[in-house]
Amino acid sequence: MQIEEQPTDQANALDLLINMGPQHPSTHGVFRLVIWVDGERIVRAEPHIGYLHRGAEKLCEDQQYSQVITMFDRLDYISNLNSELAFCVAVEKLMGVEVPERAEYIRVILCELNRIANHMLFYGVFGLDAGAMTPVLYGFRERENIQSLFESVTGARMMHNYFRVGGVNADLPEDFGSRLTALISQLKRAIEECDELLSQNEMFLARTKGIGVLDADEAISLGVTGPALRASGVLEDVRVSEPYSIYDRFDFGIPTGTIGDCWDRYYVRVEEMRQSLRIIDQAVAQMETGEIQARMRRIARPPKGEVYARTESPRGDLAVFLVSDGSDKPYRVKVRAPSFANLQALLPMLRDAFIADAVVVLGSTDIVLGEVDR
Repeated sequence: MQIEEQPTDQANALDLLINMGPQHPSTHGVFRLVIWVDGERIVRAEPHIGYLHRGAEKLCEDQQYSQVITMFDRLDYISNLNSELAFCVAVEKLMGVEVPERAEYIRVILCELNRIANHMLFYGVFGLDAGAMTPVLYGFRERENIQSLFESVTGARMMHNYFRVGGVNADLPEDFGSRLTALISQLKRAIEECDELLSQNEMFLARTKGIGVLDADEAISLGVTGPALRASGVLEDVRVSEPYSIYDRFDFGIPTGTIGDCWDRYYVRVEEMRQSLRIIDQAVAQMETGEIQARMRRIARPPKGEVYARTESPRGDLAVFLVSDGSDKPYRVKVRAPSFANLQALLPMLRDAFIADAVVVLGSTDIVLGEVDR
């Protein structure tokens, strides 16, 4: 992918090429950013991707539908459960499968916890990008607590392989309710602590306010979604605009920013953690006992046809285009990854920025290279 900006108007300017990556510790993955600067100002940038390409979409064509779920675990490897859900929703939509109520509630609770875990990681590493060390200690502490709960449910800390077409792999453990109650109480306190620690810090505001501005029209034209889009003032969330699963049963807000700078992109995510807790509280109150798996063939064979399903991952609009030839393996799987689309907005955000701001602007997009390259 190559994005170019018009060269500087100064006739005698000397543009200096600077390589950031692919080994740079602040690029949030194996990613290379080539920038041209005029003095301290960035005049042009070229993102170079592909270092993590594994042919995941092609590999899906040789896997049974239940096996493809493990491939999605490895796309956005920070929000694994949200990725699993996207594929399961697509297959269920094509097959016309009705997922049992309890399984839907389990999915929502785990996905919203995964959203909080993702944003806690973002909170910590974005603080590092801005020069603050303490926030990452707070963020990782809470993320680890969530991952421990996931491990008790799925048997794995990250690559869960827990969701299934038609439901989930197993019911919740007996102590899940008490552990979740304690975790929610801790997370509510932790989000307030994190907010108080960093959000209004004078140095943090200086590094993020008015930096990397992306207006609403530009964000929409570039296909930006998720917190990065909402930070620009666009009220768009797939959970509300095109509800899937049982999200239409919950009352929650959609945080938005005002000018779309780095601080807005940061604080939208802080507010989203609070909204995720609201969803979890409602889901726990509504969930009842029952089946966790739809009555269907163990080996899924969707009818011939194609389907497009959208979900709201922690990074934005995560969609799956699926083509079936009637066999037990998909004919084609195409992923619409939010990180890939959001990366296109990097140059407008870097326009006329200082070199020192490049890492902060990139960090505010919260990309994961696993779903960029695929």
